Amino acid sequence: MVTLDASYEYCRVLHREYGRTYYLATRLLPRWKRRHVHALYGFTRYADELVDALDATPEAVRAARLRGFGDRFTAALSGVPVSDPALPAVVDTVRLFHLDVADLATFLRSMAMDLTVREYATYDDLLEYMEGSAAAIGTMMLPILGARDPAAAREPARQLGFAFQLTNFIRDVGEDADRGRIYLPLKDLAECGVAPADLRARQATPAVRRLVALEVDRAREHYRLAAPGIPLLDARSRACIRTAYRLYGAILDEVVRAGYDVFGRRATVPNRRRLAVAATAVLIPRRVTP
Repeated sequence: MVTLDASYEYCRVLHREYGRTYYLATRLLPRWKRRHVHALYGFTRYADELVDALDATPEAVRAARLRGFGDRFTAALSGVPVSDPALPAVVDTVRLFHLDVADLATFLRSMAMDLTVREYATYDDLLEYMEGSAAAIGTMMLPILGARDPAAAREPARQLGFAFQLTNFIRDVGEDADRGRIYLPLKDLAECGVAPADLRARQATPAVRRLVALEVDRAREHYRLAAPGIPLLDARSRACIRTAYRLYGAILDEVVRAGYDVFGRRATVPNRRRLAVAATAVLIPRRVTP
């Protein structure tokens, strides 16, 4: 059996290894909050790894593993001992903050979609997927972060989840295409004169650049809608989320700086800028919005 401390440490290591931008932001939280953010990240990353196994595991096997993980999570919530390294920390976090289990179930449903859905016809279709893969994570985070008006903060938290997820999709167009997935809506591809094969070819044609520019604008609208939620957060949590907001937004800046070419190199924020953003987020007055 995995001890509770070992489970939290497992989640922290996962977060540090795979979520560098958000991990840096999380360092700005009070120590007692960090482990719970790590736990939620560990839950999502563990499930994502079951789905995105790169070892030629058959789809049916991956689906069975994901269902098994969901079943063990449900059992763990009922007090049944489980061996999954991430689950003790997740269950402890769910109980401490009275998290809505429906949000985690919605997330797992979106992970299951990744096993069968390879593309999305419209942005509304993609939003349905992101409701679980992104928005639900935003609302799960709220009780941990704290907000003086949780009801008012809920929609901005959803929008921030959408913004982060769409930023990842823009940055990772080539990697996703290599996995046989296209997360940018097919309607947008058609309107910009892009065929799915163009993304798989990893060629930053003028049409592909127009497509990426369209999605960057769409992501920035989600950031705009998310911004009013940051001042609603507990003062001890604002620096963390403000930093994440700015660093993820800076990924879009890097995409623009590259002329909307997301294939030449992976859009990353230089370390010097990452640290400067984190420092600024701590120092600015609490009343200032992103």
